[in-house]
Amino acid sequence: MSRQTGAKPCSAQLQFRSLLFVFVVFIGSTKSSRVGEVTDPPGPATEEVESYKRYYNFVELTRRLKSLARSYPHIADLSSVGRSVEGRELWVMRITKDLRAEAPGKPKFKYVGNMHGDETVSRQVLVYLIEYLLSRYGDDRRVTDLVNNTDIYIMPSMNPDGFERSVEGDCNGNAGGRNNAKDIDLNRSFPDQFGTEDVNEDDAPELTAMMKWIVENKFVLSGNLHGGTVVASYPFDDSASHVRYGFYSLSPDDALFRYLARVYAENNPVMSTGEPKCEGDPGETFKDGITNGASWYDVPGGMQDFNYLQGNCMEITMELSCCKYPPATQLHVEWNNNLQSLLAYMEKVHIGVRGFVKEALTGTPVSGADIMVAGINHNVSTGRFGDYYRLLLPGVYNVTATVPGCAPMTEVGVQVMAGKATELNFTLTPLRDVGVGPSTAPYTTLSATTGPTSAGSGSSTDSPQPLQPEEFRHHHYSDMELFLQRFSMLYPSITRLYSIGKSVQDRQLWVMEISDNPGEHEEGEPEFKYIGNMHGNEVVGRELLLNLIEYLCRNYGSDPEATYLINTTRIHIMPSMNPDGYEVSLEGDVSGYQGRNNSNNFDLNRNFPDQFKTIGEPRQPETIAVMNWARNYPFVLSANLHGGSLVVNYPFDDDPDGVTRYSASPDDAVFKMVSSAYAKENPLMSKGHPCVDVKEYPDEYFQDGVTNGANWYNVPGGMQDWNYMNTNCFEVTIELGCVKYPHAEELPQYWEQNRRSLLQFIHQVHRGAKGMVTDSKDGTGIPNATITVDKIHHSITTNKAGDYWRLLVPGPYHLTASAEGYTSVDTYVTVPQEGVEQVHFKLTRIHLNPNEEDLQSFIKQLSTSPDLDRLIPDTTTSSSFRYHGYKEMSEFLRGLKLNFPKITALRRLGQSVEFRAIWALEISNKPEEPEPNEPKIRFVAGIHGNAPVGTELLLEFATYLCINYGKNAAITRLINETRIVILPSINPDGRERARERDCTSTEGMANAAGKDLDTDFFETRAVMDLIQEKGFTLSVALDGGSVLVTYPYDKPVQPVENESTLRYLATVYANNHPTMYLGDAGCRNNSQSMLTASYCSNFCSLKIFNCDFSVDFGHCPEITVYTSCCLFPSSDQLPSLWAQNRKSLLSMLVEAHKGVRGVVRDKTGKPIAGAMIVLNGGVRVFTVEGGYFHVLLAPGVHKIEAIAEGYQQQRQEAARFVTIEFDMDNSIFGLPRELVVAAAAAAMTALAITACIIWCVCSAKSNREKDGFHRLRQHGDDYDDEIHLTSVGSKKSLLSHEFQDESESDEDTLYANKL
Repeated sequence: MSRQTGAKPCSAQLQFRSLLFVFVVFIGSTKSSRVGEVTDPPGPATEEVESYKRYYNFVELTRRLKSLARSYPHIADLSSVGRSVEGRELWVMRITKDLRAEAPGKPKFKYVGNMHGDETVSRQVLVYLIEYLLSRYGDDRRVTDLVNNTDIYIMPSMNPDGFERSVEGDCNGNAGGRNNAKDIDLNRSFPDQFGTEDVNEDDAPELTAMMKWIVENKFVLSGNLHGGTVVASYPFDDSASHVRYGFYSLSPDDALFRYLARVYAENNPVMSTGEPKCEGDPGETFKDGITNGASWYDVPGGMQDFNYLQGNCMEITMELSCCKYPPATQLHVEWNNNLQSLLAYMEKVHIGVRGFVKEALTGTPVSGADIMVAGINHNVSTGRFGDYYRLLLPGVYNVTATVPGCAPMTEVGVQVMAGKATELNFTLTPLRDVGVGPSTAPYTTLSATTGPTSAGSGSSTDSPQPLQPEEFRHHHYSDMELFLQRFSMLYPSITRLYSIGKSVQDRQLWVMEISDNPGEHEEGEPEFKYIGNMHGNEVVGRELLLNLIEYLCRNYGSDPEATYLINTTRIHIMPSMNPDGYEVSLEGDVSGYQGRNNSNNFDLNRNFPDQFKTIGEPRQPETIAVMNWARNYPFVLSANLHGGSLVVNYPFDDDPDGVTRYSASPDDAVFKMVSSAYAKENPLMSKGHPCVDVKEYPDEYFQDGVTNGANWYNVPGGMQDWNYMNTNCFEVTIELGCVKYPHAEELPQYWEQNRRSLLQFIHQVHRGAKGMVTDSKDGTGIPNATITVDKIHHSITTNKAGDYWRLLVPGPYHLTASAEGYTSVDTYVTVPQEGVEQVHFKLTRIHLNPNEEDLQSFIKQLSTSPDLDRLIPDTTTSSSFRYHGYKEMSEFLRGLKLNFPKITALRRLGQSVEFRAIWALEISNKPEEPEPNEPKIRFVAGIHGNAPVGTELLLEFATYLCINYGKNAAITRLINETRIVILPSINPDGRERARERDCTSTEGMANAAGKDLDTDFFETRAVMDLIQEKGFTLSVALDGGSVLVTYPYDKPVQPVENESTLRYLATVYANNHPTMYLGDAGCRNNSQSMLTASYCSNFCSLKIFNCDFSVDFGHCPEITVYTSCCLFPSSDQLPSLWAQNRKSLLSMLVEAHKGVRGVVRDKTGKPIAGAMIVLNGGVRVFTVEGGYFHVLLAPGVHKIEAIAEGYQQQRQEAARFVTIEFDMDNSIFGLPRELVVAAAAAAMTALAITACIIWCVCSAKSNREKDGFHRLRQHGDDYDDEIHLTSVGSKKSLLSHEFQDESESDEDTLYANKL
């Protein structure tokens, strides 16, 4: 086809884009001037000898720079890139060989100083550097090489106006001069990736000039020199959340930036120590003398991030001196400290890869082409001569050049060595209109919604075919390990080999990650996993996954489909979950069992926690490793590869009754869709008659090659159901063939049958709806937000970055996004037939005062596991662990009160049978003052004296909080915002009789009178009084005898209100414990140790009084934590038990700040105490002094009602903070007040008499009622034995509780009366 009728060459296609770019850049720009165009200031023109003992003002700086330019005209050129507010030139000295000739391929480097006018060392040091380079050129080999091979630009002062206002000797910047003449901080005013900096051009012409200069010149490397401490900081300088301190904001080139920063720091004798010892903060340290910018402190609108994201340029910021404007006598020292760093850093502009991009037909340079490095999500582009420079660390990379209108070109396995850059040129071929049109997306000719076309489905016959695997053999463990290591080394830019744990016999459970950015979750990119060889003798999945790894790696960059999948999906492949079983399996095994189980002889696919049945077998290390893995990665879709049949089976795998029948999950339609996608690509599987030649299953049939798991046969404890019920991941199980361990020569046939299916199933992860849930105010992602789909009773949650994927079949849906502290948002969407529908949610925070917003942001930050994890090593604990008897415990508590009087209060609640005090320690910033607006959390231990671990944990917890108060910012904030009440021992009498190292004895379980504290007497009464004090938000009770969390149960009397919240709190505690969430306590003497979070009734034969009484009468959710299998373990186990529970205990302080908080007022603003707050029609709390209330709720959408006597009932959707205002109720029984006054007066006498009769009747029911305490019934009690509470506290309660229909049962009466 002739050029006239074909596609335009790619260089031609770029002409308009290039012209448009030039036009945009020059709009509003200031014309730069050369030295000859500027009038010389008065003074001598001869070159001066540098004294290193004085600062240059602007006139002197101009004279000095012009003098140097005139003295070295062959290598120096002075020009201005713009002017300041007050008209001062922004001088730049360019230093390079062959100034007058354009030199394509020579990297551009720049230094910028004095951006803050009062940080002056950089200004002088850069003048000295200019002189050093110019004067030593030709004599000093190092300098000569730099000048010959580098295009160097040095700007001594970006803020000359600010410098003129600054004062020598001002170390802290008190005299002014930091900002420009219009008081704009130039390092907070650049366009920012996480927000728009709106600065008027007239207020910051320096900024406009710099941006134009940066964008036009395509600098490769840059340094921005500052002062105020001594450190090198690198991007990113801020984060989406704009957390002020301590948030590491990772750039795609983080490793490269850290290397560059270290190069500068290690050559500076002060910076390299990491201890600048500045007068303002002598304790500040920086590891290796470097820091991530945002981790140090958040700087929105900084110049280094702009260089990186908008200018093709890597820039770091160097802080050169503690004193911002030191006396001139210090300049020589500062110059000596920084000279070697300045030179060494400049030399790094020559590392990585460099080259040219040309068009194949004409040889024309291609400008604006993108240079992409697989695994690094940041591109650079070519300059006007088609030249590029891409800084990289030594390693092996896959590098791609791409531009619209040309076919992309990829060089695989490019070796980058230390030192000089590797030369890598590209020749791009223009696209023709032979079956392919121009595409702006590399490697693919499809729309963003459809994904790449499957191979063989209408592709051109002369299209290059993907490379197929070359290795078909059975890989034993060592062979498999070498295979994975080899491919990881061959393709480091797209692979990451990692282990998630070990098998029983200590073999690594290897996972190969394949992604264009391995090691990082990319926002909006779904994560996918394949698991093979769960049953050791079912080996086809193991070999197919090794084949798939080879296929994806070898075809990346050349095959559109493989490249698309890797670029858009984070793929994790585990070839063998049961390597021990594989090693004892036998080749040729058709349907046997040798090697099926792990080394402990447990079936791993019957070993996961199950929704319908308690799995009594101990959790195996392989199972635990996979559970940990699944919880730590936001997987969306997964497949578990098996053998023994030929079918895809999907959840549920079992049903409540354990019978073989269809057990549909809420997402049954989705599971059918993804299962069919695999089956239909496998020509044998899709026929539905899998094993006609295998005698065991001659008549087995699966329609379309898929089946519901339980409809095939029941599998309790299966992995696919656990994934669906406990994570965001949808998993199916794929049976790959009727022979479990086929002979090696058959493996190519298995690959051919399944390769299309394996790829097509990965494509399914790109179905449904995806998007971000963000804060409407600051745009930050909201982690753990809940995405619900109307009529599908299965929600998912957002990842840490706020992104989500929700698999759905095509069709219309009603989606809701909700998050704690935000107003829920719902929307209607239609999922397309192919691809994914993007649905973003912007949630609005509840209008809070600034302090409340700040607190909410703080709690949100601590709610993510990494932030809570980082809190642990940042805090101090140095206790010597031992058990404390009653006397020593009392002295310990008094010691805390005496040593930390400002944050502790010690209160005696009552006494035991043997007259020992029951202590309560309160920890808060104002322990003696009521603060009803703060959440109040209660920690209780020692209810059973023979289980004292909880007592010791709470004593250590109290010490930990007190010692770190004022030292650790997060702990200090939590104490300032929370009232923490700790009851370390409710049963001190029993504790005195218990025996250490006795794991099962009941000695000391009861109190001195032989009573279990689940019934009513001395010690219980003291705690009951505390529980019924209004205002507690959450209670955590610690006990022993297992490792799990329980919450109030629903048998045999009542369904527990707010069960979802109680279970959520129990799950939070368990998930922050290193072993508890696995559900395997390892307590062989306790059949219930397989539970993670359970109803109390599922675990214990007696109701634990805290567990239910706190909820029913204290209106406070409580969970009970069983901390150790042994009731009274030896003291040397206490440190490890503390380490296991510390994070969980801290997480409860965080959770206490969630849910719904608010205040109830009338229209005049007067707070209403005693108003009843009803959540979701069931959960009730009451407002306290000041009208405040606080109730914990599981994440989700909730309805709130407020009821107060004499006021109209109010209803609204619950939000993070609620203010409820009441109108006076001007009606009675729904009628206007004036119409019923007379009737009400006439009926008053009769009403009073009736009420009196009812009161007398109720009082005669039981003399045990006088205590006001309902003994929570044991299993052996009869229903008729229940003790009923009556409430006669008000006329309203009398009417609502006592005028009952006689058909109501006693139980209905009891639980209707509870508020």
